[in-house]
Amino acid sequence: MPSYMSKNLVIVESPAKAKTIKKYLGKDFEVLASYGHVRDLVPKDGAVDVANGFDMKYQVIDRNEKHVKAIATALKGSDELWLATDPDREGEAISWHLVELLREKKLLAGKPVRRVVFYEITQREVQNAIQNPREISDDLVNAQQARRALDYLVGFNLSPLLWRKVQPGLSAGRVQSPALRLICEREEQIKAFVPREYWTLEASAQKDGDKGPQAFTAKLIELQGRKVEQFTLTNTVSALTAKNIIGKAAQGELTVAAVDKKQRRRNPAPPFTTSTLQQEANRKLGFTASRTMRAAQQLYEGVDLGGETVGLITYMRTDSVSLAQDALAEIRNTIVAQFGPAALPDEPRYYKTKSKNAQEAHEAVRPTAASRLPKDVVAYLAPDQAKLYELIWKRTVACQMQQAVFDTVAVELRAGADNAFRANGSVLVEPGFIAVYSQGVDSPSGKDDDDDDKRLPALEVGERVRLLHLIADQHFTEPPPRYTEASLVKTLEEYDIGRPSTYASIISTLLARDYVRLEGKAFNPTDVGMIVNKFLTDHFTRYVDYEFTAHLEDDLDAVSRGEKQWKPLLAEFWQQFKQRVDEKQELSRSEVSEARQLGTDPVSGKPVSARLGRFGPFVQIGTKDDEDKPRFASLRANQRIDTITLDQALALFALPRKLGQLPNGEEVEVNIGRFGPYVRHGSSFVSLKKDDDPYTVELPRAIELIEQKAAALEAATIKRFGDTGIRIVKGRFGPYITDGKRRARIPKGKDAEALSVFECEAYLAEAEKAAPKKGARKTAKKATADAAPKAAKKVTTKAAGKTAKKAVKKTAKKAAKKTGDKT
Repeated sequence: MPSYMSKNLVIVESPAKAKTIKKYLGKDFEVLASYGHVRDLVPKDGAVDVANGFDMKYQVIDRNEKHVKAIATALKGSDELWLATDPDREGEAISWHLVELLREKKLLAGKPVRRVVFYEITQREVQNAIQNPREISDDLVNAQQARRALDYLVGFNLSPLLWRKVQPGLSAGRVQSPALRLICEREEQIKAFVPREYWTLEASAQKDGDKGPQAFTAKLIELQGRKVEQFTLTNTVSALTAKNIIGKAAQGELTVAAVDKKQRRRNPAPPFTTSTLQQEANRKLGFTASRTMRAAQQLYEGVDLGGETVGLITYMRTDSVSLAQDALAEIRNTIVAQFGPAALPDEPRYYKTKSKNAQEAHEAVRPTAASRLPKDVVAYLAPDQAKLYELIWKRTVACQMQQAVFDTVAVELRAGADNAFRANGSVLVEPGFIAVYSQGVDSPSGKDDDDDDKRLPALEVGERVRLLHLIADQHFTEPPPRYTEASLVKTLEEYDIGRPSTYASIISTLLARDYVRLEGKAFNPTDVGMIVNKFLTDHFTRYVDYEFTAHLEDDLDAVSRGEKQWKPLLAEFWQQFKQRVDEKQELSRSEVSEARQLGTDPVSGKPVSARLGRFGPFVQIGTKDDEDKPRFASLRANQRIDTITLDQALALFALPRKLGQLPNGEEVEVNIGRFGPYVRHGSSFVSLKKDDDPYTVELPRAIELIEQKAAALEAATIKRFGDTGIRIVKGRFGPYITDGKRRARIPKGKDAEALSVFECEAYLAEAEKAAPKKGARKTAKKATADAAPKAAKKVTTKAAGKTAKKAVKKTAKKAAKKTGDKT
């Protein structure tokens, strides 16, 4: 227990959380935020020392150094340190790293360190946690360290290989790569899909009675004594033949052969886990996983409700569907108050998770107070917060409400002895939980295919109804749909790839690397994504295998429970993985990214191909062995190497396009250069924006971009020298001199505004003289190449070793910057 007469320092992750907890703990506690992780692996080779027991070398994260200093300063005047970071592996690791740093600074001598956890930020839970502190869990910390080491070893070794063999700036990750594989495999299934034709036959029928005519439809289920399957009718001829057979047999009437009436009950969905919250927010609200988790974090940490900061939901990183007893009691009271006693079942409903590694000590995601209705707090919440809170509140309350009750009826109607139709109807008689919430589904229509709310007239066996007409409809089978965020998260969970708390970062990484793009709500892999996936599945099959990835997650969970040791786990992984990486060092680029042959250019007779280059996907006319140089053109944003046609490829060589003239008579044209598409007017250039298409942009837009650049230059101009064209401009790295063609730096110590036009002209001339002439680089390159064989003979083994060592360090440094897969 804390000594309330002493000064207690409490550490949490965020300032919002700190503000809420400070209010609950009072003046005897100082609460500071670490702003997330305080340490990470040093960004260079050897951060995980594979030769020395996988020792991990950490350093303070630059952006959080000032927060660590603030904590260290506050600790000097405190008697006890309380660690209240999030109740998961990452939260445990944040606390451990902070303690390690403070211990190195010798600031913990004689000061107790206590770890406290809570799953909702309410006064009761926070104060209860303070009354029941524990030690930092070594098992949870080791599991987090093992995960970070695995991600580092994969990313740090695979990413440089991708840079050399595919394209600079790429990355591979232990969990992101299997997720990419899912998306790419689905795309391959869509490409390979061959539609099949099939027909359905429906009867439009009508019952005449006292209440007037009542029309309904029924689907053909039996034809000439045989059951009708999806592909029983596969073309126009078979459909029309069936229609004629039934028409003759029916003679304008159908006979009711059977009526099956029953009552169907449906249970509500369980309360939210991290995964199901992300899925439903995507289906119902259109939120990405990152957007969902961001809003959930804010609701958890606390929102100002008119002067009182309150945590509105329980901890949002959980895979449990259980609810605390006191929460159940409050939810049941809320149901009675809001929907009446009839909406409440006799007993609470208990749910059990299907996840084998679920943390059952956690609760599901729920409101901290079910009595806090969405309409009561909406005025205090941002739009995303309000929508997500309402979704969580409805799902939680609905899970404890009565079942929904449907009256269903299935009627069989016969046309003659050998042909039959079936009509289904359903009526919701007791809405139960559906009055509050109904779970979304992933079907293309967005509706539950089992639901049929169609009303049928009252029908009795032996009764005859009028056959109005027969409707034959043509259909084609459809390919499997591309993954949405909801269906991808669901599939990742089914395969046991990653953990729910990592799904948002997995998806963000795939999008940030441009491996996939969102088209509407669906993921479409890019050329880069497809080629990276092919490289990994061809050459690192085991490491993108779904079962292997899931098994590794199980091992990490076992470490967190103290059932496995983390360093032997790393050793087993590294031994096989390193061997595979070494084997693939000698792969050529052509083995990784093969060119796709599209056909022959009708003008030149040269072959046309498409492939991925260092600056993106492109098409090429000719080959490097031709006398003339090949011609190149970049693919447009909506084009892909595996689907582009010959005609589409040839159309890309229509650039440059002449757009017209400026008022001053300068010609304006658009083209694509090394650094992307641009507009040229006279001797000046303006880059197109991201959404501008060089193949469709017109003169008005080009003029707009030229004027924007001119306005920006004018705004940045420090000094202009009449009509000489020379001006001094404020640049990103300091002021510089330009005349529109040449550019010169201003010497250090010189006052830019005090320079004369003569000095500026001199600096420009000097810069021009110092600039390399056209062709000089090529000449120098040739000279280097010619000298290389001679120089090679003089290189000693020692020198070669040094060069290799430098190259390794350089690659390692790049890897540290590019590798970011911490999933």
